[in-house]
Amino acid sequence: MIETLLALPDDISEALDQRAPNRSDRDKLVAAAVRAYLAWPRPDEDAADLAIINANAAELNAEAEDALSYQVPL
Repeated sequence: MIETLLALPDDISEALDQRAPNRSDRDKLVAAAVRAYLAWPRPDEDAADLAIINANAAELNAEAEDALSYQVPL
């Protein structure tokens, strides 16, 4: 772990203090938020994946429909 100084707007800092009052919880919450943000692909990063999905859309949709046909109504 490294220690980082982070400047936040007052409203976000106050909300963070309410949600995670002790330092350890705040650190975990901020780290989780940054991880979630970094997990989102940037527009240029997911273009290749989207092309693969689109090229296989018919097969993927058929597989999903097949799997759904096995569900039992509740």
